[in-house]
Amino acid sequence: MQVDDLILVSVDDHVVEPPHLFDGRLSAAAAERAPRLETLASGRDVWMFEGTALPNVGLNAVAGRMPEEYGLDPVAFSQMRKGCWDIHARIDDMNVNGVLGSLNFPSMTGFCGQLFSTMDDKAIALELLQAYNDWHIEDWCGTYPGRMIPLSVPPIWDPVAMGDEIRRVAEKGCHAVTFSENPEKLGHPSWHSDHWDPFLQACEEVGTVINLHIGSSSTTVITAMDAPIDTMITLQPMNIVQCAADLVWSPVFRKFPNLRIALSEGGIGWVPYFLERIDYVYRHHKQWTNQDFGAKLPSEVFNEHVLTCFIDDAAGMEIRHHLNGDHIHWECDYPHSDSTWPQAPEMAMKYLDGVPDTEIDKITHGNAMRNYGYDPFSHIPREQCTVGALRAQATDVDTNPVSYGTGKFQDDGIVTAVTLMERIAAANEADA
Repeated sequence: MQVDDLILVSVDDHVVEPPHLFDGRLSAAAAERAPRLETLASGRDVWMFEGTALPNVGLNAVAGRMPEEYGLDPVAFSQMRKGCWDIHARIDDMNVNGVLGSLNFPSMTGFCGQLFSTMDDKAIALELLQAYNDWHIEDWCGTYPGRMIPLSVPPIWDPVAMGDEIRRVAEKGCHAVTFSENPEKLGHPSWHSDHWDPFLQACEEVGTVINLHIGSSSTTVITAMDAPIDTMITLQPMNIVQCAADLVWSPVFRKFPNLRIALSEGGIGWVPYFLERIDYVYRHHKQWTNQDFGAKLPSEVFNEHVLTCFIDDAAGMEIRHHLNGDHIHWECDYPHSDSTWPQAPEMAMKYLDGVPDTEIDKITHGNAMRNYGYDPFSHIPREQCTVGALRAQATDVDTNPVSYGTGKFQDDGIVTAVTLMERIAAANEADA
């Protein structure tokens, strides 16, 4: 396999919602309460919702910036690559990166649509959420058939409504939904309750993959207040092991034997030891913990139900035989700071070198196509889907890093999670 021959489908990218996303989709009552974009006197763009400015307009949308500026969220659309929020420019950025397909998590709504759950009028909240999903499916994903995998956000305040929405968007061709890796942190029941059963049943019924992105519980693990932010960034993917343990020991997979859940941006290098550990725990402790997987081991249950996803994981490739080879997926993470854009194919080949071509095809696109019901080849001839073919369409796309002049927020000290939050707070205060 050569770099230009790869076909890349990313199951973890992000969209920055454009100002017009609700236009023409809402009743008068809902339009009056919908999030709206405002530009402050400072030039900062903010989404206003229910009388409050949301914290950022483009969460970590730093693709194309000078690396020194990665630690700061853009404060205006003018500080982002157009590909972050414009579908036509996004396709250009995918082409120049040799990426055929992309699944995009939301930004403004929160990773699992929790923004709308804060509203007192749940009928209006549902109308806004459904309008968001329709925009995502019809405009963001539908403008270029074969290039996007649609992903819905759920009305997390009502599991029955969640199930209804899963079925509604499935009729539109959407078989992926984003949800929280730890709903209890959002004030909802945990995976161990039966609260979510109507939602889970609907996902199993129509073949919808539940995608649990790191950070979707709206909490960040900070080991110490003065620890450098490198500590948090290092631990972030591996922290989803907590969710993995929750899922395996919960009744979810035993009640819904055909359910599939993706650990988005969680990496895979840690999984083999996790599988070894849960089997050890089961064998040594089941007599008193009363766990019962019948004839199966917990590791088998994990490999049957869980889709693993990684951005850059050479160690994971070396020990991939411990995982279900049909459930391993590649990610790009555009436009976030962990993204491999615009050199994703070259970076991928560093750890794919020596992997059989049949396995490369599964990891880079085949598994995503099968598990997400995604068929780009019905829209685009296969020979036009390779890295080489896509890049040939983007020879005029500029990928040189750009500075947005945010030096006033930089300093010479080590950046910690606390100082980063202080910088953002200072920027917010300056705009107030």
